[in-house]
Amino acid sequence: MRSNLFDASNQERQTTDRWALQSPKMLRCSLNPQAPEIISSAGAMVAYQGQMDFSYQGSGGGMKLLKKMATGEGANMMRTRGHGEIFYARQANEIFLIQLEGEALTLNTRNMLAFDSSIQWDIRSLGGAGFMAGGLFNLFLQGQGMVAVTSDGPPMLLDCSQQPTFVDPQAAVCWSANLQPQIKNDFKMGSLIGRGSGESFQLAFHGPGFVVVQPSEGLPVGTGS
Repeated sequence: MRSNLFDASNQERQTTDRWALQSPKMLRCSLNPQAPEIISSAGAMVAYQGQMDFSYQGSGGGMKLLKKMATGEGANMMRTRGHGEIFYARQANEIFLIQLEGEALTLNTRNMLAFDSSIQWDIRSLGGAGFMAGGLFNLFLQGQGMVAVTSDGPPMLLDCSQQPTFVDPQAAVCWSANLQPQIKNDFKMGSLIGRGSGESFQLAFHGPGFVVVQPSEGLPVGTGS
């Protein structure tokens, strides 16, 4: 049998790295009993080799549980342990790895693919936003470990320290945790009929730090079953 499907470029990447990009749109992670477990977005696993055990990621109780129940954020996270290799992807989006070395990062949960269980996480809301614009309850990550984020197309990195920066809530991938974005509404209430986000609401950033923007507003809210 002959096909370019069998080219070396399509074969599993051989590496000793625990986190590695199999391709720009697929992540390969190596697991063993001594390594931290991996927390991922539910449904992000596309294949694995070896022995894996999957379970829903608990909220940890307390305020985190209340936030999870109120917002729905974090409800679709999986914890994986085992021995072998596991592969993650989402809608053929591009994948980027971020190594946290004690720093903190705020992440749009729609763009969270996976992270080391050694990283502390919490659900954070943007004050005064309510539920109007969608995607306004985000994931705060801090500690030591790897984070994999997705971008629906090639991302852009914006420096927020020079001038006010405004981003569509659905296009914001992640940003410096020290930034406290505010909600900016450019339109009258009549414009909320219909989509109710995007051009009606923006996240306003200003201060030392960055925001990563994808060239897409992602999948429409509420299309899933």
